[in-house]
Amino acid sequence: MNDLDQRKLLSVISHGSILFSSTILSIVIPITIFFKTQDDIVKQNTKETINFHINIYIIYAVLIYIIIYNYAVIVISLLLLILLSIASLIMPIIAIFKVIENPDKPYRYPFIFRLL
Repeated sequence: MNDLDQRKLLSVISHGSILFSSTILSIVIPITIFFKTQDDIVKQNTKETINFHINIYIIYAVLIYIIIYNYAVIVISLLLLILLSIASLIMPIIAIFKVIENPDKPYRYPFIFRLL
């Protein structure tokens, strides 16, 4: 396997890890890849994936908190929760296709806060 194929594979696994499981365990895959690889593009992809995971978890927590403790906005919160669930499935798939299409450029998720 050459370097380009390995870069594609590790980047795809990193972005697709949230599709394996929506639990906190899915963030372990990109963290492990981050520490095991020496490729800068793969490291940037894993950082972006970790940021995406963290953003999704924070938004889920806030929406669940609103649903539990603020009955006035339950319908809006439930709709936002459904939209977030859809986005958490679609955005990694888009990232996977972009990484396969252009493996020399790291994919950047739109509309997230970059903590790392």
